[in-house]
Amino acid sequence: MNLNALSLLERLISYPSITPKECGIYALVEKIFAQALGENAREVITQEREGVKNLFLYTPRKAQRHLCFAGHIDVVPPGEGWSSDPFTPAHRDGYLYGRGAQDMKSGVSAFVCAVRDFLVRNPSATQDLQISLLLTSDEEGEGTYGTRYMLDELESRGLLPTMAIVAEPTAHAVCGDVIKVGRRGSINGKITIFGKQGHVAYPQNCINPTELLGARLGELAGVNLDKGDAHFEPSKLVITDIRGGMEVVNVTPNELKILFNVRNSPQTTKEDVRSYVRKVLEGLDFTLELRQSSVGFLSDSSLVAMMSACIESVCGRAPELSTSGGTSDARFFGARGIPVVEVGVPNDKIHAIDERVKPQDVQRLYEIFTRFLEQVSRGIA
Repeated sequence: MNLNALSLLERLISYPSITPKECGIYALVEKIFAQALGENAREVITQEREGVKNLFLYTPRKAQRHLCFAGHIDVVPPGEGWSSDPFTPAHRDGYLYGRGAQDMKSGVSAFVCAVRDFLVRNPSATQDLQISLLLTSDEEGEGTYGTRYMLDELESRGLLPTMAIVAEPTAHAVCGDVIKVGRRGSINGKITIFGKQGHVAYPQNCINPTELLGARLGELAGVNLDKGDAHFEPSKLVITDIRGGMEVVNVTPNELKILFNVRNSPQTTKEDVRSYVRKVLEGLDFTLELRQSSVGFLSDSSLVAMMSACIESVCGRAPELSTSGGTSDARFFGARGIPVVEVGVPNDKIHAIDERVKPQDVQRLYEIFTRFLEQVSRGIA
């Protein structure tokens, strides 16, 4: 099957793989490797639970170094208003249009072709380096049975990688200008302040939780919980919702609920958030619920340095190192202490109407991954 990174991306876009649908993409990827490498050159582990499908494709010879390329083939729903069918790849104005063009079928196409071509040219490389691909159909959803679930399985089989590349769209303007070298954690919180409902004409008979909150709101909304550092912005408490009462003007609320999120650096923990909120609301009748949906991490400097050097070699300039943005499946590698970086095409149109990518960015990503494989196979990492 003679597919390059761009033509494979066109094929992948044509699959309407809205979370958690896989739509047969894994069979295509397996066929690509079987035709190029033969049946005995790779092993396969598949998982399926609650409609989520995972694929782990790997070279069978174990080695001390194990490089894993990871990504998701699921996409968010396209929405209305597209200039063309979102699942029919379309070239115009110098772009390839289609749902998943940036997030992240471009990344999957680039590393599938890079690994395939590298192994065809260097069949003996796997004597000292195990190479794998991990694909999931549940990154855009809850992620419960996606990459994290597969990593649990790999750990039980002694197949956890020693380094990983997640091909999320990370760039601003052109592929390679920004890479993610870590991620902030995410802590979700819910505060319930209790009062006593009553008639507004008799405030002396009421305990209004809105008034109890009063000036203390300024100590919660938008406050920085730490100063950040060279790699991370300060951990900011961001209130996302405040509600209470019955949407009438003559009854005070019985309770007030506040929802918030903290994208936290490693300097601030869930317990730090708990202590701070309790201090601010001391003396009030309230409850606090906290849930850590992801833990922040900073990747191994040697892996970052190697990837940066590869990007500079291909693109002519070193990338900006960033930990900004939301969460990704890289957090599951980071949580296990596996060095991981995220490298991909620009992300200016992810999840948007008329999502599109420049073909040259897809080709550049393929070249970056190819260069990295060449370097790591020489034992540089």
